Amino acid sequence: MSAITESTLTRDNILRLFPDIASTRQTGLSAQDAQLFDGYDEEQVRLMEEVCIVLDWNDTPCGSASKKACHLMSNINNGLLHRAFSVFLFNDENKLLLQQRADEKITFPGMWTNTCCSHPLAIPSEIGYDLPTSILGVKRAAQRKLDQELGIASDEVPVDKFHFLTRIHYKAPSDGIWGEHEIDYILFIKAAPTVKANPNEVKDAKYVTANELRAMFEDKELSFTPWFKLICETYLFDWWSNVEQVTSFRETEIRRMI
Repeated sequence: MSAITESTLTRDNILRLFPDIASTRQTGLSAQDAQLFDGYDEEQVRLMEEVCIVLDWNDTPCGSASKKACHLMSNINNGLLHRAFSVFLFNDENKLLLQQRADEKITFPGMWTNTCCSHPLAIPSEIGYDLPTSILGVKRAAQRKLDQELGIASDEVPVDKFHFLTRIHYKAPSDGIWGEHEIDYILFIKAAPTVKANPNEVKDAKYVTANELRAMFEDKELSFTPWFKLICETYLFDWWSNVEQVTSFRETEIRRMI
């Protein structure tokens, strides 16, 4: 597929290119994956069996595919698109909690990024077919992943405390084999949780001010996930400067950055 456009990301075209996603339950890694995952961390390989929500241009679910399938550049270049979320957690001083992805991660290892970035699963509690139910699904997924990655208990980040801002459609390669093509739900939350990072997921975590983050971007020894840099370079610092008022902002249109 030479370009990703509304006309190419129709449900019919996606189902033609990826007939296996028609089922809403697709799990398991094949024997052919042994070479693909050779040398990778066992737990991270297991997580590649998770079932992501496959989307058309309008963020409408078309079916499901494994996390592995959704992150292969060979599929991404043919238009495979899935739903994701990015959490930005601010403490009482309006400092943003960052994490450095573990070296064990298959995509974008060792890179700094926002508090938590992951995917809702194609399960009843996390999938949604309109914007309100999709937002609720990603908030539930955010709770689940904040616990799994950073040891943040769900009662410290209640679903009703997450604020949805907008959706960003972007595409980014990782290392030639892996990459991202997502409609990413942006969630803000104010909280002061206890952080107990899972070392298989998170190499480091720290709170920063906006100026401290800008200084990190100037450090040539640091690397950042492409979606985080994209959000920072376009919207984050403006949102951050108005973080107390941003809860009044909620956008229904998808911001296309592909």
